[in-house]
Amino acid sequence: MADDLVERLAKVDLFTGFSRKSMVKLSRSGREVQHEPGHEIASEGGGAAGFHLILAGEARVEVGGVARRELGPGDHFGEISLVDGKPRSATVRAGDDGLRTFAIPVWEFRSLLEEHPEMTRALLDNLCARIRSVEATIQPRSPN
Repeated sequence: MADDLVERLAKVDLFTGFSRKSMVKLSRSGREVQHEPGHEIASEGGGAAGFHLILAGEARVEVGGVARRELGPGDHFGEISLVDGKPRSATVRAGDDGLRTFAIPVWEFRSLLEEHPEMTRALLDNLCARIRSVEATIQPRSPN
């Protein structure tokens, strides 16, 4: 499972640019968690407990009590709160058949970043790429 987990984590855009060695360290910083059907894993407005990579099952994302989307194996959630420590922007519930995730607690992730500056640099590069991508989609204002 270790190599499979490293490969799955490597597909998460937030970790793009992490070396294989860094990905192995990342894979050792979390654990598998089984969530019962309907279990609320993340609460909108709640604290930032960590990042979850879905290994099996489905989850429902809700914002303001309204279902926004379904997540399945390979999808992830909690990456923004993992980085900034701010409250969750959505509620995530396990689907009808339960959910199995690989969870990385925020304190473990931050410890990794402090101990391995190359991971921090890759993370900063990824966040800048996200900002540039969003900026490219914004229509410029027309002069009045």
